[in-house]
Amino acid sequence: MPPHADNALASQLELAFEDNRLAAQLYGDFDQNLALIEQRLGVSAAPRGNHVLIKGASGAVDQARRVLESLYESLEEGRSLEISDVDGVIRMIETEDSQLTLPTLEKKGKVRMAQIATRKSTIIARTPAQDAYMRAMDRAELVFGVGPAGTGKTYLAVAHAASLLERGDINRIILSRPAVEAGERLGFLPGDMKEKVDPYLRPLYDALYDMMKPETVERCITSGIIEVAPLAFMRGRTLANAVVILDEAQNTTSMQMKMFLTRLGENSKMIVTGDPSQVDLPRGEKSGLIEAVHLLDGIEGVHVSRFNDKDVVRHALVGRIVRAYEADSQRRIAEKEGDTSGLARTLGTLPRT
Repeated sequence: MPPHADNALASQLELAFEDNRLAAQLYGDFDQNLALIEQRLGVSAAPRGNHVLIKGASGAVDQARRVLESLYESLEEGRSLEISDVDGVIRMIETEDSQLTLPTLEKKGKVRMAQIATRKSTIIARTPAQDAYMRAMDRAELVFGVGPAGTGKTYLAVAHAASLLERGDINRIILSRPAVEAGERLGFLPGDMKEKVDPYLRPLYDALYDMMKPETVERCITSGIIEVAPLAFMRGRTLANAVVILDEAQNTTSMQMKMFLTRLGENSKMIVTGDPSQVDLPRGEKSGLIEAVHLLDGIEGVHVSRFNDKDVVRHALVGRIVRAYEADSQRRIAEKEGDTSGLARTLGTLPRT
């Protein structure tokens, strides 16, 4: 049914979905999916059987329509629907309207979010930044994923590598991390080398087990198809026919990053992830990630995907924590530079004019 305009700002629209079973899944348990749409878009969405009546500002009503139609289409294709998927589509729609030209979206049409499929699961982009990152991993030989924790940088990189391995596009996955987080030298930790480095590489293992069956992961690690190693083990190697992932790259030095990047061989991809705000290097040591992004951004074959607090897909509190730390960082910079007006802006204390 076409929308009926009550006035210049308000309208209503009734949507009908053919399959009652899918409509029930679309609404969610106790209509939780509709409740999230109402909360985020400022509309009311009243279900009646397989019909939903949407009321609100005309722009918000149109956004809600596109969200529901995109989610219903996903259900028709046989995918399951979680509350996080609803949140992801809402984010994509909001970004589509605020940025008139997003190359990965059909303007005012259906949302076509990037996907990564393995035999065990299918991962769908939940934010515009994730969408661009996933598409960049398909196109570029070297991809940097830079931003705060909880944005899916490492998880999506491992998922992409697993999908390429299953398709036979590559022969190996190599996962690496600089082992500096605990401030301990590996030689002083108990156990053999695998036992020494495993605690540092646990997040990479966790992502692998989400993408592939545990027995498959173990078999691939035993045979060397999947290699998990500290960054120091990369020196002197040429890595061909592989996806090579460097996680927590903000903790590499300039020399380590250069050494790592020059390991790239034929038919290989490199994905480098890290958060420049969480550098654990000794004071005065330059982060190799920050330097590499500055030097290589814009070079053919290199793509830099930048994430921010709006792309956090963990608990909503994580996004608020990231914003609080960023605000504190800006305050400290302003204090250091003696910029009283900048400090006032950061703290929100400027007098009104």
